[in-house]
Amino acid sequence: MLMRKVKPLLLFISFISIHFILSAQIIPVKNALQTDLAKVIGDYPNHFNNFVGELLVKNPQSTDYKSLLVLKGAEECTVTKYSATGKEVYSWQALMLKTESFDEASKKFNSLYNSLQNLSVHVSSSDFVFKASYERPVEEKKFTSLVFKNSKEEKIPSRLRLELSMEYQLLEWEVKILIYDRDREDDERGQIKEQ
Repeated sequence: MLMRKVKPLLLFISFISIHFILSAQIIPVKNALQTDLAKVIGDYPNHFNNFVGELLVKNPQSTDYKSLLVLKGAEECTVTKYSATGKEVYSWQALMLKTESFDEASKKFNSLYNSLQNLSVHVSSSDFVFKASYERPVEEKKFTSLVFKNSKEEKIPSRLRLELSMEYQLLEWEVKILIYDRDREDDERGQIKEQ
């Protein structure tokens, strides 16, 4: 008699345990970096307007503003407005590390790649899942860039780009995350002017 009551109870507990294990694997948990990046990318259609802070530098073709949202671990975050093409184009960037050590920069680059790979974001009623193939930084190359593309079918907004870069500048390695509006595809031709 006792076995009849214990068996269904054990089955129920097993079922609940398996359900929680499987659902934990399906629901991605975002860390602070991913959560903040999702906020920035979500504001992409507004030209990052919700994160534009104080004016930092005004140049003839661009204007840099301090970002009101600073990623956890970032040294600085900026919003840049470009107006050279006759229309305003915006970008957002986070300087994640500046160091003289190639090894330290390379480790940070790898860590950030792992955080950005499969980043899921909802933008303008479309779901994006960003993916990129990994390219290991090489010290002699001085520049490595990974452009994350939406792995989903939807291409709206199609010009949205998420990029991770590592570059050697002025005796230091800089690791950056960039979010920007790509003007045109590599295989897309510019306007032809009649002469």
